[in-house]
Amino acid sequence: MKRTRWNHGATCKAKVALAALNGEKTVAELAEQFRVHPTQITEWTQQLLTRAGVVCGGMTPPAEAPDLKTLHAKIV
Repeated sequence: MKRTRWNHGATCKAKVALAALNGEKTVAELAEQFRVHPTQITEWTQQLLTRAGVVCGGMTPPAEAPDLKTLHAKIV
């Protein structure tokens, strides 16, 4: 039987990332507790650290890459 794919919400991701930053449990223990892959925990933690300044209002959000097709169309 095929297992369905889970989509984790932002609240769940934040809870897992904060638990990882807390440092009381290892990533492997958190992966077992929250039933996610350890790599996901590491990614979510890095995303939280890079975007924490945006949430607190001190920094601007990371700039999105410009759409090159529209820019090239303007040139030609």
